Amino acid sequence: MKSIDLFAGAGGLSCGLGMAGFAPMLANELIEAHANTYQVNNENTNVVVGDVRKVCESNLKKILGLKKGELDLLAGGPPCQGFSVNAPIRDLGDERNHLFKDFLRVASELLPKAILIENVPGIVSLGKGTVVQQIYKELQGLGYSVNHRILFAGHYGVPQTRFRTIIIAIKGNADISFPEPEYNSNAVANFAGAKELCIKVPPLFAQELLPQTTVYDAISDLPQIDGGSKNPPMKYLKKAEGNYQKVLRKGSKLVHNHSCNGLGKVNLERLPYIPQGGNWTNIPHEMLPKGMQRARRSDHTKRYGRLHPEGMCSTILTKCDPHWGAFIHPDQDRVLSIREAARIQSFPDTYRFTGSIPQQYEQVGNAVPPFLAKKIGEEIAKLIG
Repeated sequence: MKSIDLFAGAGGLSCGLGMAGFAPMLANELIEAHANTYQVNNENTNVVVGDVRKVCESNLKKILGLKKGELDLLAGGPPCQGFSVNAPIRDLGDERNHLFKDFLRVASELLPKAILIENVPGIVSLGKGTVVQQIYKELQGLGYSVNHRILFAGHYGVPQTRFRTIIIAIKGNADISFPEPEYNSNAVANFAGAKELCIKVPPLFAQELLPQTTVYDAISDLPQIDGGSKNPPMKYLKKAEGNYQKVLRKGSKLVHNHSCNGLGKVNLERLPYIPQGGNWTNIPHEMLPKGMQRARRSDHTKRYGRLHPEGMCSTILTKCDPHWGAFIHPDQDRVLSIREAARIQSFPDTYRFTGSIPQQYEQVGNAVPPFLAKKIGEEIAKLIG
């Protein structure tokens, strides 16, 4: 099945859709370092680097040899900074939010069989719901059936408390479904629309699901490294343990991108006080930053968090910074490496990240978890099959 990936980043969405049988003909990404990683991992894809408006203005049908209606899937995650609940600006005045118009312009030109839009949960409440309403209106005007849900990555085997808004549109009249949870995993959804849009797992049904994937299920076979080290490809610590490691290690003989940011002397002195599953409240009061000395113990519960091997990771962000969340290795006094973050995102070990260390962290943190994308892709394949 043929697909196009706009706002492609390093390719997490394409990676997962590829597992579901979609082959990207063309991808567009604004940031050159991210586009380079995409190209390295998708050698046969035409990668257009630059503003999406350049793609809109090109004659895509001619470049790709496509007629209207021939493309199986147009997918993408228009930049979400303007929609994020963590961002200070959450209104329609943020120009990044209008990149949706460019995405929809490509859709109107190609009229693919299916359209997939992914974004942060905050999009459902943006402009009091008017952004999602407008997307529905535009797509329905092009002859599509549309539906959306907020999906939790943990339900599909990803060891991470990550939620994404997924909008699926199918040409013609269609009863649009979303992938059912396969893993008994839970997280607190503290955003608008959670009650109505998140898929719930009834207690009786939960007994039939697989146990949730844990941090150690993801990273326990990776070798020990020093904080701040930039490492060449390394040997695995041991044989793959469990299905998650076996699947992600398939075809890989060495561990690539197993490098990590360093921490300053003050932070390194704080880390030994933090137990597995602990956080900033375990650090002696006099060693805390001045601002945190004034904080309530119920605040910032993920800050300076050390991951618990049998738990899940909080959402992988564009920096594995202890000030931002729980990104300290369960056993080693350092933050997660790029490969460990990629494992927690469900990237295969054969997937290589290029660019500087900060760029690689950003590529991993911005990505859609491939296992989540795979399940969505399989559902779309059924709907257009």
